[in-house]
Amino acid sequence: SEGGLYVCMNTFLGFGREHIERHYRKTGQCVYLHLKRSVVQKVPGASGGALPKRRNAKLFLDLETSSDLNSDDFEYEDEAKLIIFPDHYEISLPNIEELPALVTIACDALLSAKSPYRKQEPDSWEEELQASKHAKTLVQLDNGVRIPPSGWKCSKCDLRENLWLNLTDGSVLCGKWFFDGSGGNGHAMEHYKETGYPLAVKLGTITPDGADVYSFDEEEPVLDPHIAKHLAHFGIDMLQMQVTENGLRDNDMKPRVSEWEVIQEAGMKLKPMYGPGYTGMKNLGNSCYLNAVMQAIFSIPEFQRAYVGNLPRIFDYSPLDPTQDFNTQMAKLGHGLLSGQYSKPPMKSELIEQVMKEEHKPQHNGISPRMFKAFISKGHPEFSSNRQQDAQEFFLHLINLVERNPVGSENPSDVFRFLVEERTQCCQSRKVRYTERVDYIMQLPVAMEAATNKDELIAYELKRREAEAARRPLPELVRAKIPFSACLQAFSEPSNVEDFWSSALQAKSAGVKTSRFASFPEYLVVQIKKFTFGLDWIPKKLDVSIDMPDFLDISHLRARGLQPGEEELPDIAPPIVIPDDPKALDIDESSVMQLAEMGFPLEACRKAVYYTGNLGAEVAFNWIIAHMEEPDFAEPLAIPAFGEVASSGAAALGAVGLDNQPPEEMVAIIISMGFQRNLAIQALKATNNNLERALEWIFSHPDPEEESDPALDVMDMENNANANILAETGSEGPRIKDGPGRYELFGFISHMGTSTMSGHYVCHLRKEGRWVIYNDLRVCASERPPKDLGYIYFYHRIPS
Repeated sequence: SEGGLYVCMNTFLGFGREHIERHYRKTGQCVYLHLKRSVVQKVPGASGGALPKRRNAKLFLDLETSSDLNSDDFEYEDEAKLIIFPDHYEISLPNIEELPALVTIACDALLSAKSPYRKQEPDSWEEELQASKHAKTLVQLDNGVRIPPSGWKCSKCDLRENLWLNLTDGSVLCGKWFFDGSGGNGHAMEHYKETGYPLAVKLGTITPDGADVYSFDEEEPVLDPHIAKHLAHFGIDMLQMQVTENGLRDNDMKPRVSEWEVIQEAGMKLKPMYGPGYTGMKNLGNSCYLNAVMQAIFSIPEFQRAYVGNLPRIFDYSPLDPTQDFNTQMAKLGHGLLSGQYSKPPMKSELIEQVMKEEHKPQHNGISPRMFKAFISKGHPEFSSNRQQDAQEFFLHLINLVERNPVGSENPSDVFRFLVEERTQCCQSRKVRYTERVDYIMQLPVAMEAATNKDELIAYELKRREAEAARRPLPELVRAKIPFSACLQAFSEPSNVEDFWSSALQAKSAGVKTSRFASFPEYLVVQIKKFTFGLDWIPKKLDVSIDMPDFLDISHLRARGLQPGEEELPDIAPPIVIPDDPKALDIDESSVMQLAEMGFPLEACRKAVYYTGNLGAEVAFNWIIAHMEEPDFAEPLAIPAFGEVASSGAAALGAVGLDNQPPEEMVAIIISMGFQRNLAIQALKATNNNLERALEWIFSHPDPEEESDPALDVMDMENNANANILAETGSEGPRIKDGPGRYELFGFISHMGTSTMSGHYVCHLRKEGRWVIYNDLRVCASERPPKDLGYIYFYHRIPS
């Protein structure tokens, strides 16, 4: 904050100058510790030609410093005071003579405290590396080994990522396996145990500035002051190595260097953008997925009005601890992005000084969303980590939180909501069933078979294999060109339903399903299903180019409902079989794979298939929706002990409880679709807790019975804390903003890398008639927006 930070000495919450009066009026707390950091010019000759240390007598707060500051001429200086409200009486610190001992102890403890984010994210704050004891005396074998610039592969297995070059003999071997599924088979470590050669450098991290070096003997990352000489021994010129802007791991940029260059518009002189709506966000360590999604979200007027437009009211009525309030954190982030206070162009004097000192690096402002990420990811096994995540999965997580935390009379997430009509047909009896569900994303499959450059792809694959076998540089990448019309056609075609149970035959049968839009949303979010799983369960990415249209018309995908001559399937629920021996139930891996491809954690998918008795991916999907907020959602499946499965399995499958009330998870599913709680319970009771029939009952009873069930009233009171805000919409159905199916593209999020577990996200948005690229802190006018390489696209409805 420009005016410093005011820390309440009662709650230890920090506030900027513009918010401190509000906190004082709300709480009556009157004692605050005022912390302020200033940039001052050094006294000439004070530095003695040496760079000052980060810790000095004038710098005692555990806060981040700007890397843009020229530390030869300037330095930071911290100041602390006690402020007594309402008279703003100031007491400079330290002041042992005037202050009571207890107050002095509290102030000292606060000033010497570590940043809370260091405690929350220890992995993201790296200690300073030390030079290896082997670096100076390292012996390198003169064995004639030369390392090519790309096409690396482990010499003991076929892995092509997480590869390490041993600096003694030049062997290229894979690293260890990590708990997130990445890594290798540990051949580099095995080689060290066999030979004792201590140092290795990670391929793909070598830049003119250095490289990632690991010492097997010292068991830690180290510095190699002679790394340039050691690499030159194997024919590697550090000065010729490409720099990856975000310091990302593995050799994702090889052979995908063209993808990184095209999406980030590398090599172009991009003009920095400043002002409201052009504020960057700092990457907190693999948090680019969050940055990209939030930039897109706050470019939408409905979200701007809901949070930034209501900011004074949200702040006035926020709880005593605003760090734990979703709406406060959303309003704070939205204000930071849209106010322009954190995106100001450099002064002319600063520009002149840069030119005089031959410093042409642009000054990036921006905000650091640490508090927002800490809150929104709290309790989530993936988003609370420092690992890279799927932007689509985070988008749905955010929408879920928006739904559960209402702000104002309208919910801004309604602009994404639409109804999907699913038509399922039994291939043997030819009877059909129509159901509707709520969705927020249109998932488009990649029609690889429709590639228009198949001959080029075949020739490239042959050249690539030859180059790898001969250890030569790989040929220039040829990317599959897929027509958008083919992907849209694949979306509209019928798909087979795994393990379909036909109520007409009272048995499993072949079934097909087609999906259509029962309503069109105000904003259409389209996900290209680039990420899939191989036969070895390793996530992989389809590197394709799709000619996404600026104007999209999907009116022909409007649902039509039951057609003349069609006969509906009987309303009979499939039997639920709970095995006597829980370990006897084999998990249907094909259903697990279908769910995992939607972006859900693998272990959660296995549990969903297990607890729904292998009745197919659709039934398991409903289980996931009902349980995804549970703390152990992504924990490994724990098979119940013999004798316990009857009770736990029945509860998980939705059996009726002893109080004759419908299962809470089924009630939650219907509530999440936008219906009232009492209507959900009434529908489930009327259909013997059959979820699909309950939905049909709701749509066939637009005016439900008005009588109030006392038992329901009590249940509503007991569950008021968990009641979803969607209940406020009434019994007329889910909240939708239906309209024409014609759209215009206004933004897209792109991913670079080989899987969702690594890589980098960038967002492009169309603002004021031009495209803008949001690459973490960098916000620039886009010269060539790579609309064909996007992952998630945002369309706005064209008014009729």
